[in-house]
Amino acid sequence: MSEITNKRTSKPVKSIAVLTSGGDAPGMNAALRAVVRSALKHGLEVFFVNDGYKGLVEGDIHPVIDRNFVKDIINRGGTIIQSGRLPEFAKLEVQKKAVLQLKRRNIDSLIAIGGDGTYRGLLALSKLGVHCIGIPGTIDNDIASTDFTIGFDTCLNTICDCVDKIRDTSSSHQRCSLIEVMGRHCGDLAVFSGIAEGVEAVITYDYRIPEEEFINDLRELEKKKKHHAIILISENLLDINELAAKINRETGFECKTEVLGRLQRGGKPSAFDRILASKLGNHAVETLIQGRYCRVTGIIANEVRDIDIDEALAMPRDRKENLTRLLDILR
Repeated sequence: MSEITNKRTSKPVKSIAVLTSGGDAPGMNAALRAVVRSALKHGLEVFFVNDGYKGLVEGDIHPVIDRNFVKDIINRGGTIIQSGRLPEFAKLEVQKKAVLQLKRRNIDSLIAIGGDGTYRGLLALSKLGVHCIGIPGTIDNDIASTDFTIGFDTCLNTICDCVDKIRDTSSSHQRCSLIEVMGRHCGDLAVFSGIAEGVEAVITYDYRIPEEEFINDLRELEKKKKHHAIILISENLLDINELAAKINRETGFECKTEVLGRLQRGGKPSAFDRILASKLGNHAVETLIQGRYCRVTGIIANEVRDIDIDEALAMPRDRKENLTRLLDILR
């Protein structure tokens, strides 16, 4: 453990600011709601920060008057307090500006909902004396310290809905469809949706099928009179148009490409994401009240937990080999 995380707060928590950072994810509003209502129930003063770390540095910080601030947002996608990225936050002088904004308002604690970049910001603020807790909110599911991140399940269901629709056209026109999904360097969205959709191939950073292997698989499908195929690919991994051209040349399939893009981020959060967000938001507040800080919440084996931020950032991401083995068997 780091020196920071071995310490306990010398004074009880009196006030909490909450922000959302990085890419938006369905369920962020539900987490915000849980933080606000839990904090108010414990008699804490609550503030919200507009526009993530940028708003924190610029002092776009406002008091939450009562629980009506988060009324009717549990089922809303996006984040009502806006989100964003601030690369400059890596600089110490910028971090000190954020700390000053909190001190001016007598705010002793900060809860941030976001991904690994958000966690790095919290770690930096913790070193400057701010009591911080992170909540994993990202569609990519690329946080190693939790089995599932807020927003992943909703995004997964959105992808499956899109693939179902593309399959209708793919089968009607006897095509191979190359579909690019989000996930950055984490292939969970592609792998989970690939299993759920029974696709012919999945290609991710961690799960890369040699081109010739799935080209041969497509040739075999043609021989077996299966006239359509679905292949899922993680974003920014390869040029899907070049791959489609190769499939057109070397198999009997007409190949079309689809980039699902940012529509994967939006929409009402699923019931799973709403419940997960509510659990993690409440746990974040209780962790601070118990005197623990520089922590992040998560869910492991269906149990809500919290660990040190620096430990979470150092954890190698589980490639979920059991899932990729299942994909090999079923494809």
